[in-house]
Amino acid sequence: MLCFKKTCLAIVVLALAGTILSQDLASFEKRTTVRVLSNGLTVILYERHSSPVFSFVTVVDVGSVQDPPGKSGMAHMFEHMAFKGSDRVGTSDYAKEDVALQEVERAYAAYDSEARKTAGSDPQKLADLKDHFNQALKQANQYVVGNQFANIVSREGGVGLNAFTLPDETLYLYSLPANRLEVWAYLESERFRHPVMREFYRERDIVLEERRLRVDNTSAGRAGERFLEGAYTVHPYRHGALGEASDVSHLSATEAADFSRQQYVPANTVIALVGDLTPDQVFPIIEKYFGRLPAGPKPPPVTVVEPPQSAERTVVVKEELKVPYMEGYHRPSTLDPDNATYDVILNLLANGRTSRLFRSLVKEQKLALAEVAFNGFPGNKYSTLFTFLLLPLSGHSESELSAALHVELERLKDRGISEAELNTVKTRTKWDLIRKLEDNQGLALQLAINQTRYGDWRYLFRSVDQIDKVTQPDVLRVANKTFVATNRVSLQNAQTPLVPLPQPKSKGSPAKEPKP
Repeated sequence: MLCFKKTCLAIVVLALAGTILSQDLASFEKRTTVRVLSNGLTVILYERHSSPVFSFVTVVDVGSVQDPPGKSGMAHMFEHMAFKGSDRVGTSDYAKEDVALQEVERAYAAYDSEARKTAGSDPQKLADLKDHFNQALKQANQYVVGNQFANIVSREGGVGLNAFTLPDETLYLYSLPANRLEVWAYLESERFRHPVMREFYRERDIVLEERRLRVDNTSAGRAGERFLEGAYTVHPYRHGALGEASDVSHLSATEAADFSRQQYVPANTVIALVGDLTPDQVFPIIEKYFGRLPAGPKPPPVTVVEPPQSAERTVVVKEELKVPYMEGYHRPSTLDPDNATYDVILNLLANGRTSRLFRSLVKEQKLALAEVAFNGFPGNKYSTLFTFLLLPLSGHSESELSAALHVELERLKDRGISEAELNTVKTRTKWDLIRKLEDNQGLALQLAINQTRYGDWRYLFRSVDQIDKVTQPDVLRVANKTFVATNRVSLQNAQTPLVPLPQPKSKGSPAKEPKP
C-alpha cells in the first residue's frame, strides 16, 4: 500500500478499533442481561469477573429541567434528601419522628406564608412563627441518626459514594464488594421506597451556601449563569441545577416529597450493575427489594421548545471577569441525525493537543492558555449549544481569541475536513469509547445513560457506527449550517468589544484538503 506514514497508521488503527468494538459488542451481549420489573424498573447487569467487586449507577430520568416553575433547584434538593435514609434508615423512632415532621411542615407553612406577604406583614407575628418553626425542627431532630446511610455504606466496604444532579438526569453511584450485593439492594431500594424529608431545612441552607460558593461569589459562576440566560429565552436549560437563591430559599419538604412521588417512579429509573455478579445471583435479590417500589406512570416529558434564534446575541457583563471567553452555537439534541457529525467536528476542533484550536490558538499563536469545547452545553437531551471556552494568556484579549476562533470556524466552513483528518477523528472517537468501558463505574454509567436516553444500551456501540458513516460533505454541511452569526451567543466584557463573525456565504465550498 502506498501512503504517507501517518495516513497508513490512522487506517490501521481505525480498522483495529472497529474490529475490537465489533467483538466487544458481541461479547457484551453475551455478558449483559436486561430485566424490566413488573413495576417498570429497568435493571442492566454486565458480568465482569476480574475482581470480587461491583459498581452500580442509578439513573433517574429527572434533572433540573423538570424543576417546577418558581421552584428551581428542586431536583438538586431531593438528591440531597436521598442520602437521609428512609423510615428504617436514619431514624431512632420513625413513628415519633413522623409526627414531629408533620408539625415542622405546619409550622413552616405558617411562617412562609407570613414571610411572603408583600404588605401588612406583622414583624412580631413573623418572629413568633419563626420561633415555633425552630422549636418544631428541634423536636424532630432528636430522632435523627445522622449520616446513617453513608456510614452503613462505608462500614460494608463501599467506596465512591456520590450523586450528581444534571440538567437532564440525576445519578447515584458507589462500589461495594460483590458479597455485599444484598446490603446494597436493601439500602438503594430503601431510599427510593420511602424517602423521608428529615433535616430538609438544614440541607436547604447547605445548598444555598453551595450556590454562594460556586456561583454568587465566583466570577466564573456568575458568567456561566448570564451566558445561559442569554442563550435561552424560555427553555429550562437557562436555569442551573443549583436553582435561583430566591426559589431555593422557599422550597419546602412537602414540595420535595410531592416532587419525588411524581418523578422517582420505577418507570423513570434505570440501574446498571457491573462486576463479579451473575444473573442467578442478582435478579432474585433485585426482585425482593426493588420489586417493593410502587409502580407509577412515567412523568410526561418537558414540552417547552426554545424558539429558533434569528439574530446574534451578546451577553455584556459590566464587571471584570477573570473567566474563559465563552461562545456558543445552537444545535439540535443528541437524537438529531447529525449528532455524529457534531461529534466529529468537536474532535476535529478541540479534542487534544492535535486539534485545530490547540495547534492554532495555543501552540502557534500563543493567544490561549487552554481551549475546550462541549458538544452539548448545558445538556444534550434537548436542543443545546455547541460551546467553546478559551482561556486567554496574559496580555491577550477576548477580542483576539474570538477573532482567532472565527478564522478556524471559517476555515472549516470553507475547506471542510480532509480524508486523513476524518479517519484520524473517527479513530480517536472509537478509542475514547473504549476508555470509557475500562472500569466498572464508567461502564455502568455508559450502560445506564444509553438505556435511559435511547431505550437500548447498545446505542453505546451504534453511535460508533454512526461516526463511521460521517462523510466530508456532512462536516461541511453541518459546519455551514451551525457556525453562523445569527446562531451565535457570546459572553462579552463591556470593555472589550468582540470582532464580528463573518456572515455565511451564499453556498458552502466543496470539501477539500486543508491548505498547510
